[in-house]
Amino acid sequence: MSELPLIDTCPKSMEYGPCGGVGFDGSCEVDAGHLCAFLPRPTVPWTGLDRTTGVAPAARTAAAAQTLDALGTRPWVVADLPVRALSVASIDRGAAILAGEVDAVLAGDAGNARVQFPPAYRAHLLQRRGLRVWTGLNMRDRNRVAIEGELAALAVEGVAGVHCVTGDHTRTGHRPDAAPVFDLDSTEATALARAAGHVVSVAASPAAPPVDRRAARLREKIRAGADVCFVNHAGGAAPVRRFVDEAGDGIRYIPCVPVVVDHASADLLESFTTLALPEGFVERVRRARDPRAEGIALAVEMAQQMLAVPGVVGVNLSGGREGAEEPFAEALAEIARRLR
Repeated sequence: MSELPLIDTCPKSMEYGPCGGVGFDGSCEVDAGHLCAFLPRPTVPWTGLDRTTGVAPAARTAAAAQTLDALGTRPWVVADLPVRALSVASIDRGAAILAGEVDAVLAGDAGNARVQFPPAYRAHLLQRRGLRVWTGLNMRDRNRVAIEGELAALAVEGVAGVHCVTGDHTRTGHRPDAAPVFDLDSTEATALARAAGHVVSVAASPAAPPVDRRAARLREKIRAGADVCFVNHAGGAAPVRRFVDEAGDGIRYIPCVPVVVDHASADLLESFTTLALPEGFVERVRRARDPRAEGIALAVEMAQQMLAVPGVVGVNLSGGREGAEEPFAEALAEIARRLR
């Protein structure tokens, strides 16, 4: 495996890398034959957008202020949004199942680069159905001007929060014909989202190399303006606790909890080669006489363990698969009810 000589050779043009898709062997998620360009380098300190200009935080939107107040009163349950792309009817059905059951849905851009509604419009469709939205915004599909426009529209819509991710490269998804943009990375977008008055969340991947510098990378995102950290699957509550202890306070943590309720979703989860799950987690669902009941019980158990970690203010119920959107939404709603 060769070492890329310059940060500029990152396929995502990241300034403040690495991303969360680094392979367990240190390989770049876009080209497994190359080492991630950031691994041999120290954690890149936050020095401002484009390394030259600062962005001043703005007053919080009314929705953002409500989110921050609510996060301090009780644990939140944030659910992924299992709906079909470009289907208002599917969005309406999913919202009807989840509204009143979860505190918010994490409605993000698809990792596989499928075409879907723009973030602000998607948020509008969901919130008109009474479902609070935490909007995911990636840097793969839009340049800085488009991102600033989405952030302005999301502020008008009054979303609960904005989740800034760099995003998967188009070469790793279903649209290799589409040119990736990556005008900014997630850390730079964090500063823009905070400047627009949003509650800003970022992702952390404690199990992805460089494991010993993931906490330091999160601290730079905090300096850029992050309020909340969604902790990607790290192998259970114990690894999350270690990561939270290392990263420290100054941010609120919402760990991801995997939801697996059938054999097909187990296969899907295991297809993600950089996903860290507790030993035997998926196998317990496979062996169960009632995989759905077992998967729900496992998710509730793990969520309760996560919520016992100091600094954790909620959990993200993570799961879903194409063709089973409504059954997954019903499972997410059931888990949320049991956590009340």
